[in-house]
Amino acid sequence: MVKKIVYALLALLIVIQLFRPTKNITTTEQIQSIDKAYIIPQNITGILQKACYDCHSNTTIYPWYINIQPVAWWMNDHIKEGKRKLNFSEFGAYTLKKQDHKLEEVTEQIVDEMPLKSYTLMHNTAKLTADEKKSLTDWANTLRKEIQSKM
Repeated sequence: MVKKIVYALLALLIVIQLFRPTKNITTTEQIQSIDKAYIIPQNITGILQKACYDCHSNTTIYPWYINIQPVAWWMNDHIKEGKRKLNFSEFGAYTLKKQDHKLEEVTEQIVDEMPLKSYTLMHNTAKLTADEKKSLTDWANTLRKEIQSKM
């Protein structure tokens, strides 16, 4: 009986490998991205790319384990949720009020919630130093003032 259960589970594991989510990779120019809407300092671009863009843009860089189900399903849902909350690739399409609010959330989340510990566990380079957090927060607050002046 135990052998049958093990074989059934192995068969199920093999079958689910055939069902893969669509990857979050855009190859076209992203005309609504935050760096098209605003001038972003190079150091901030680097921080955003290493710690934010995999879940909050249309340009996820996938690790090797994305090819294993059900891990890919979990990651795909996580990325969709991250993009629903904030998508830097579509930031320029947001209203000014929404841009301001999203940047306010960035300053709140960066304190100790983002990037997620589950993400930095496998992506050690995404961990932000205190200086990087301060730079990102200062930049977000400065950009908020610029946006608020247009409202």
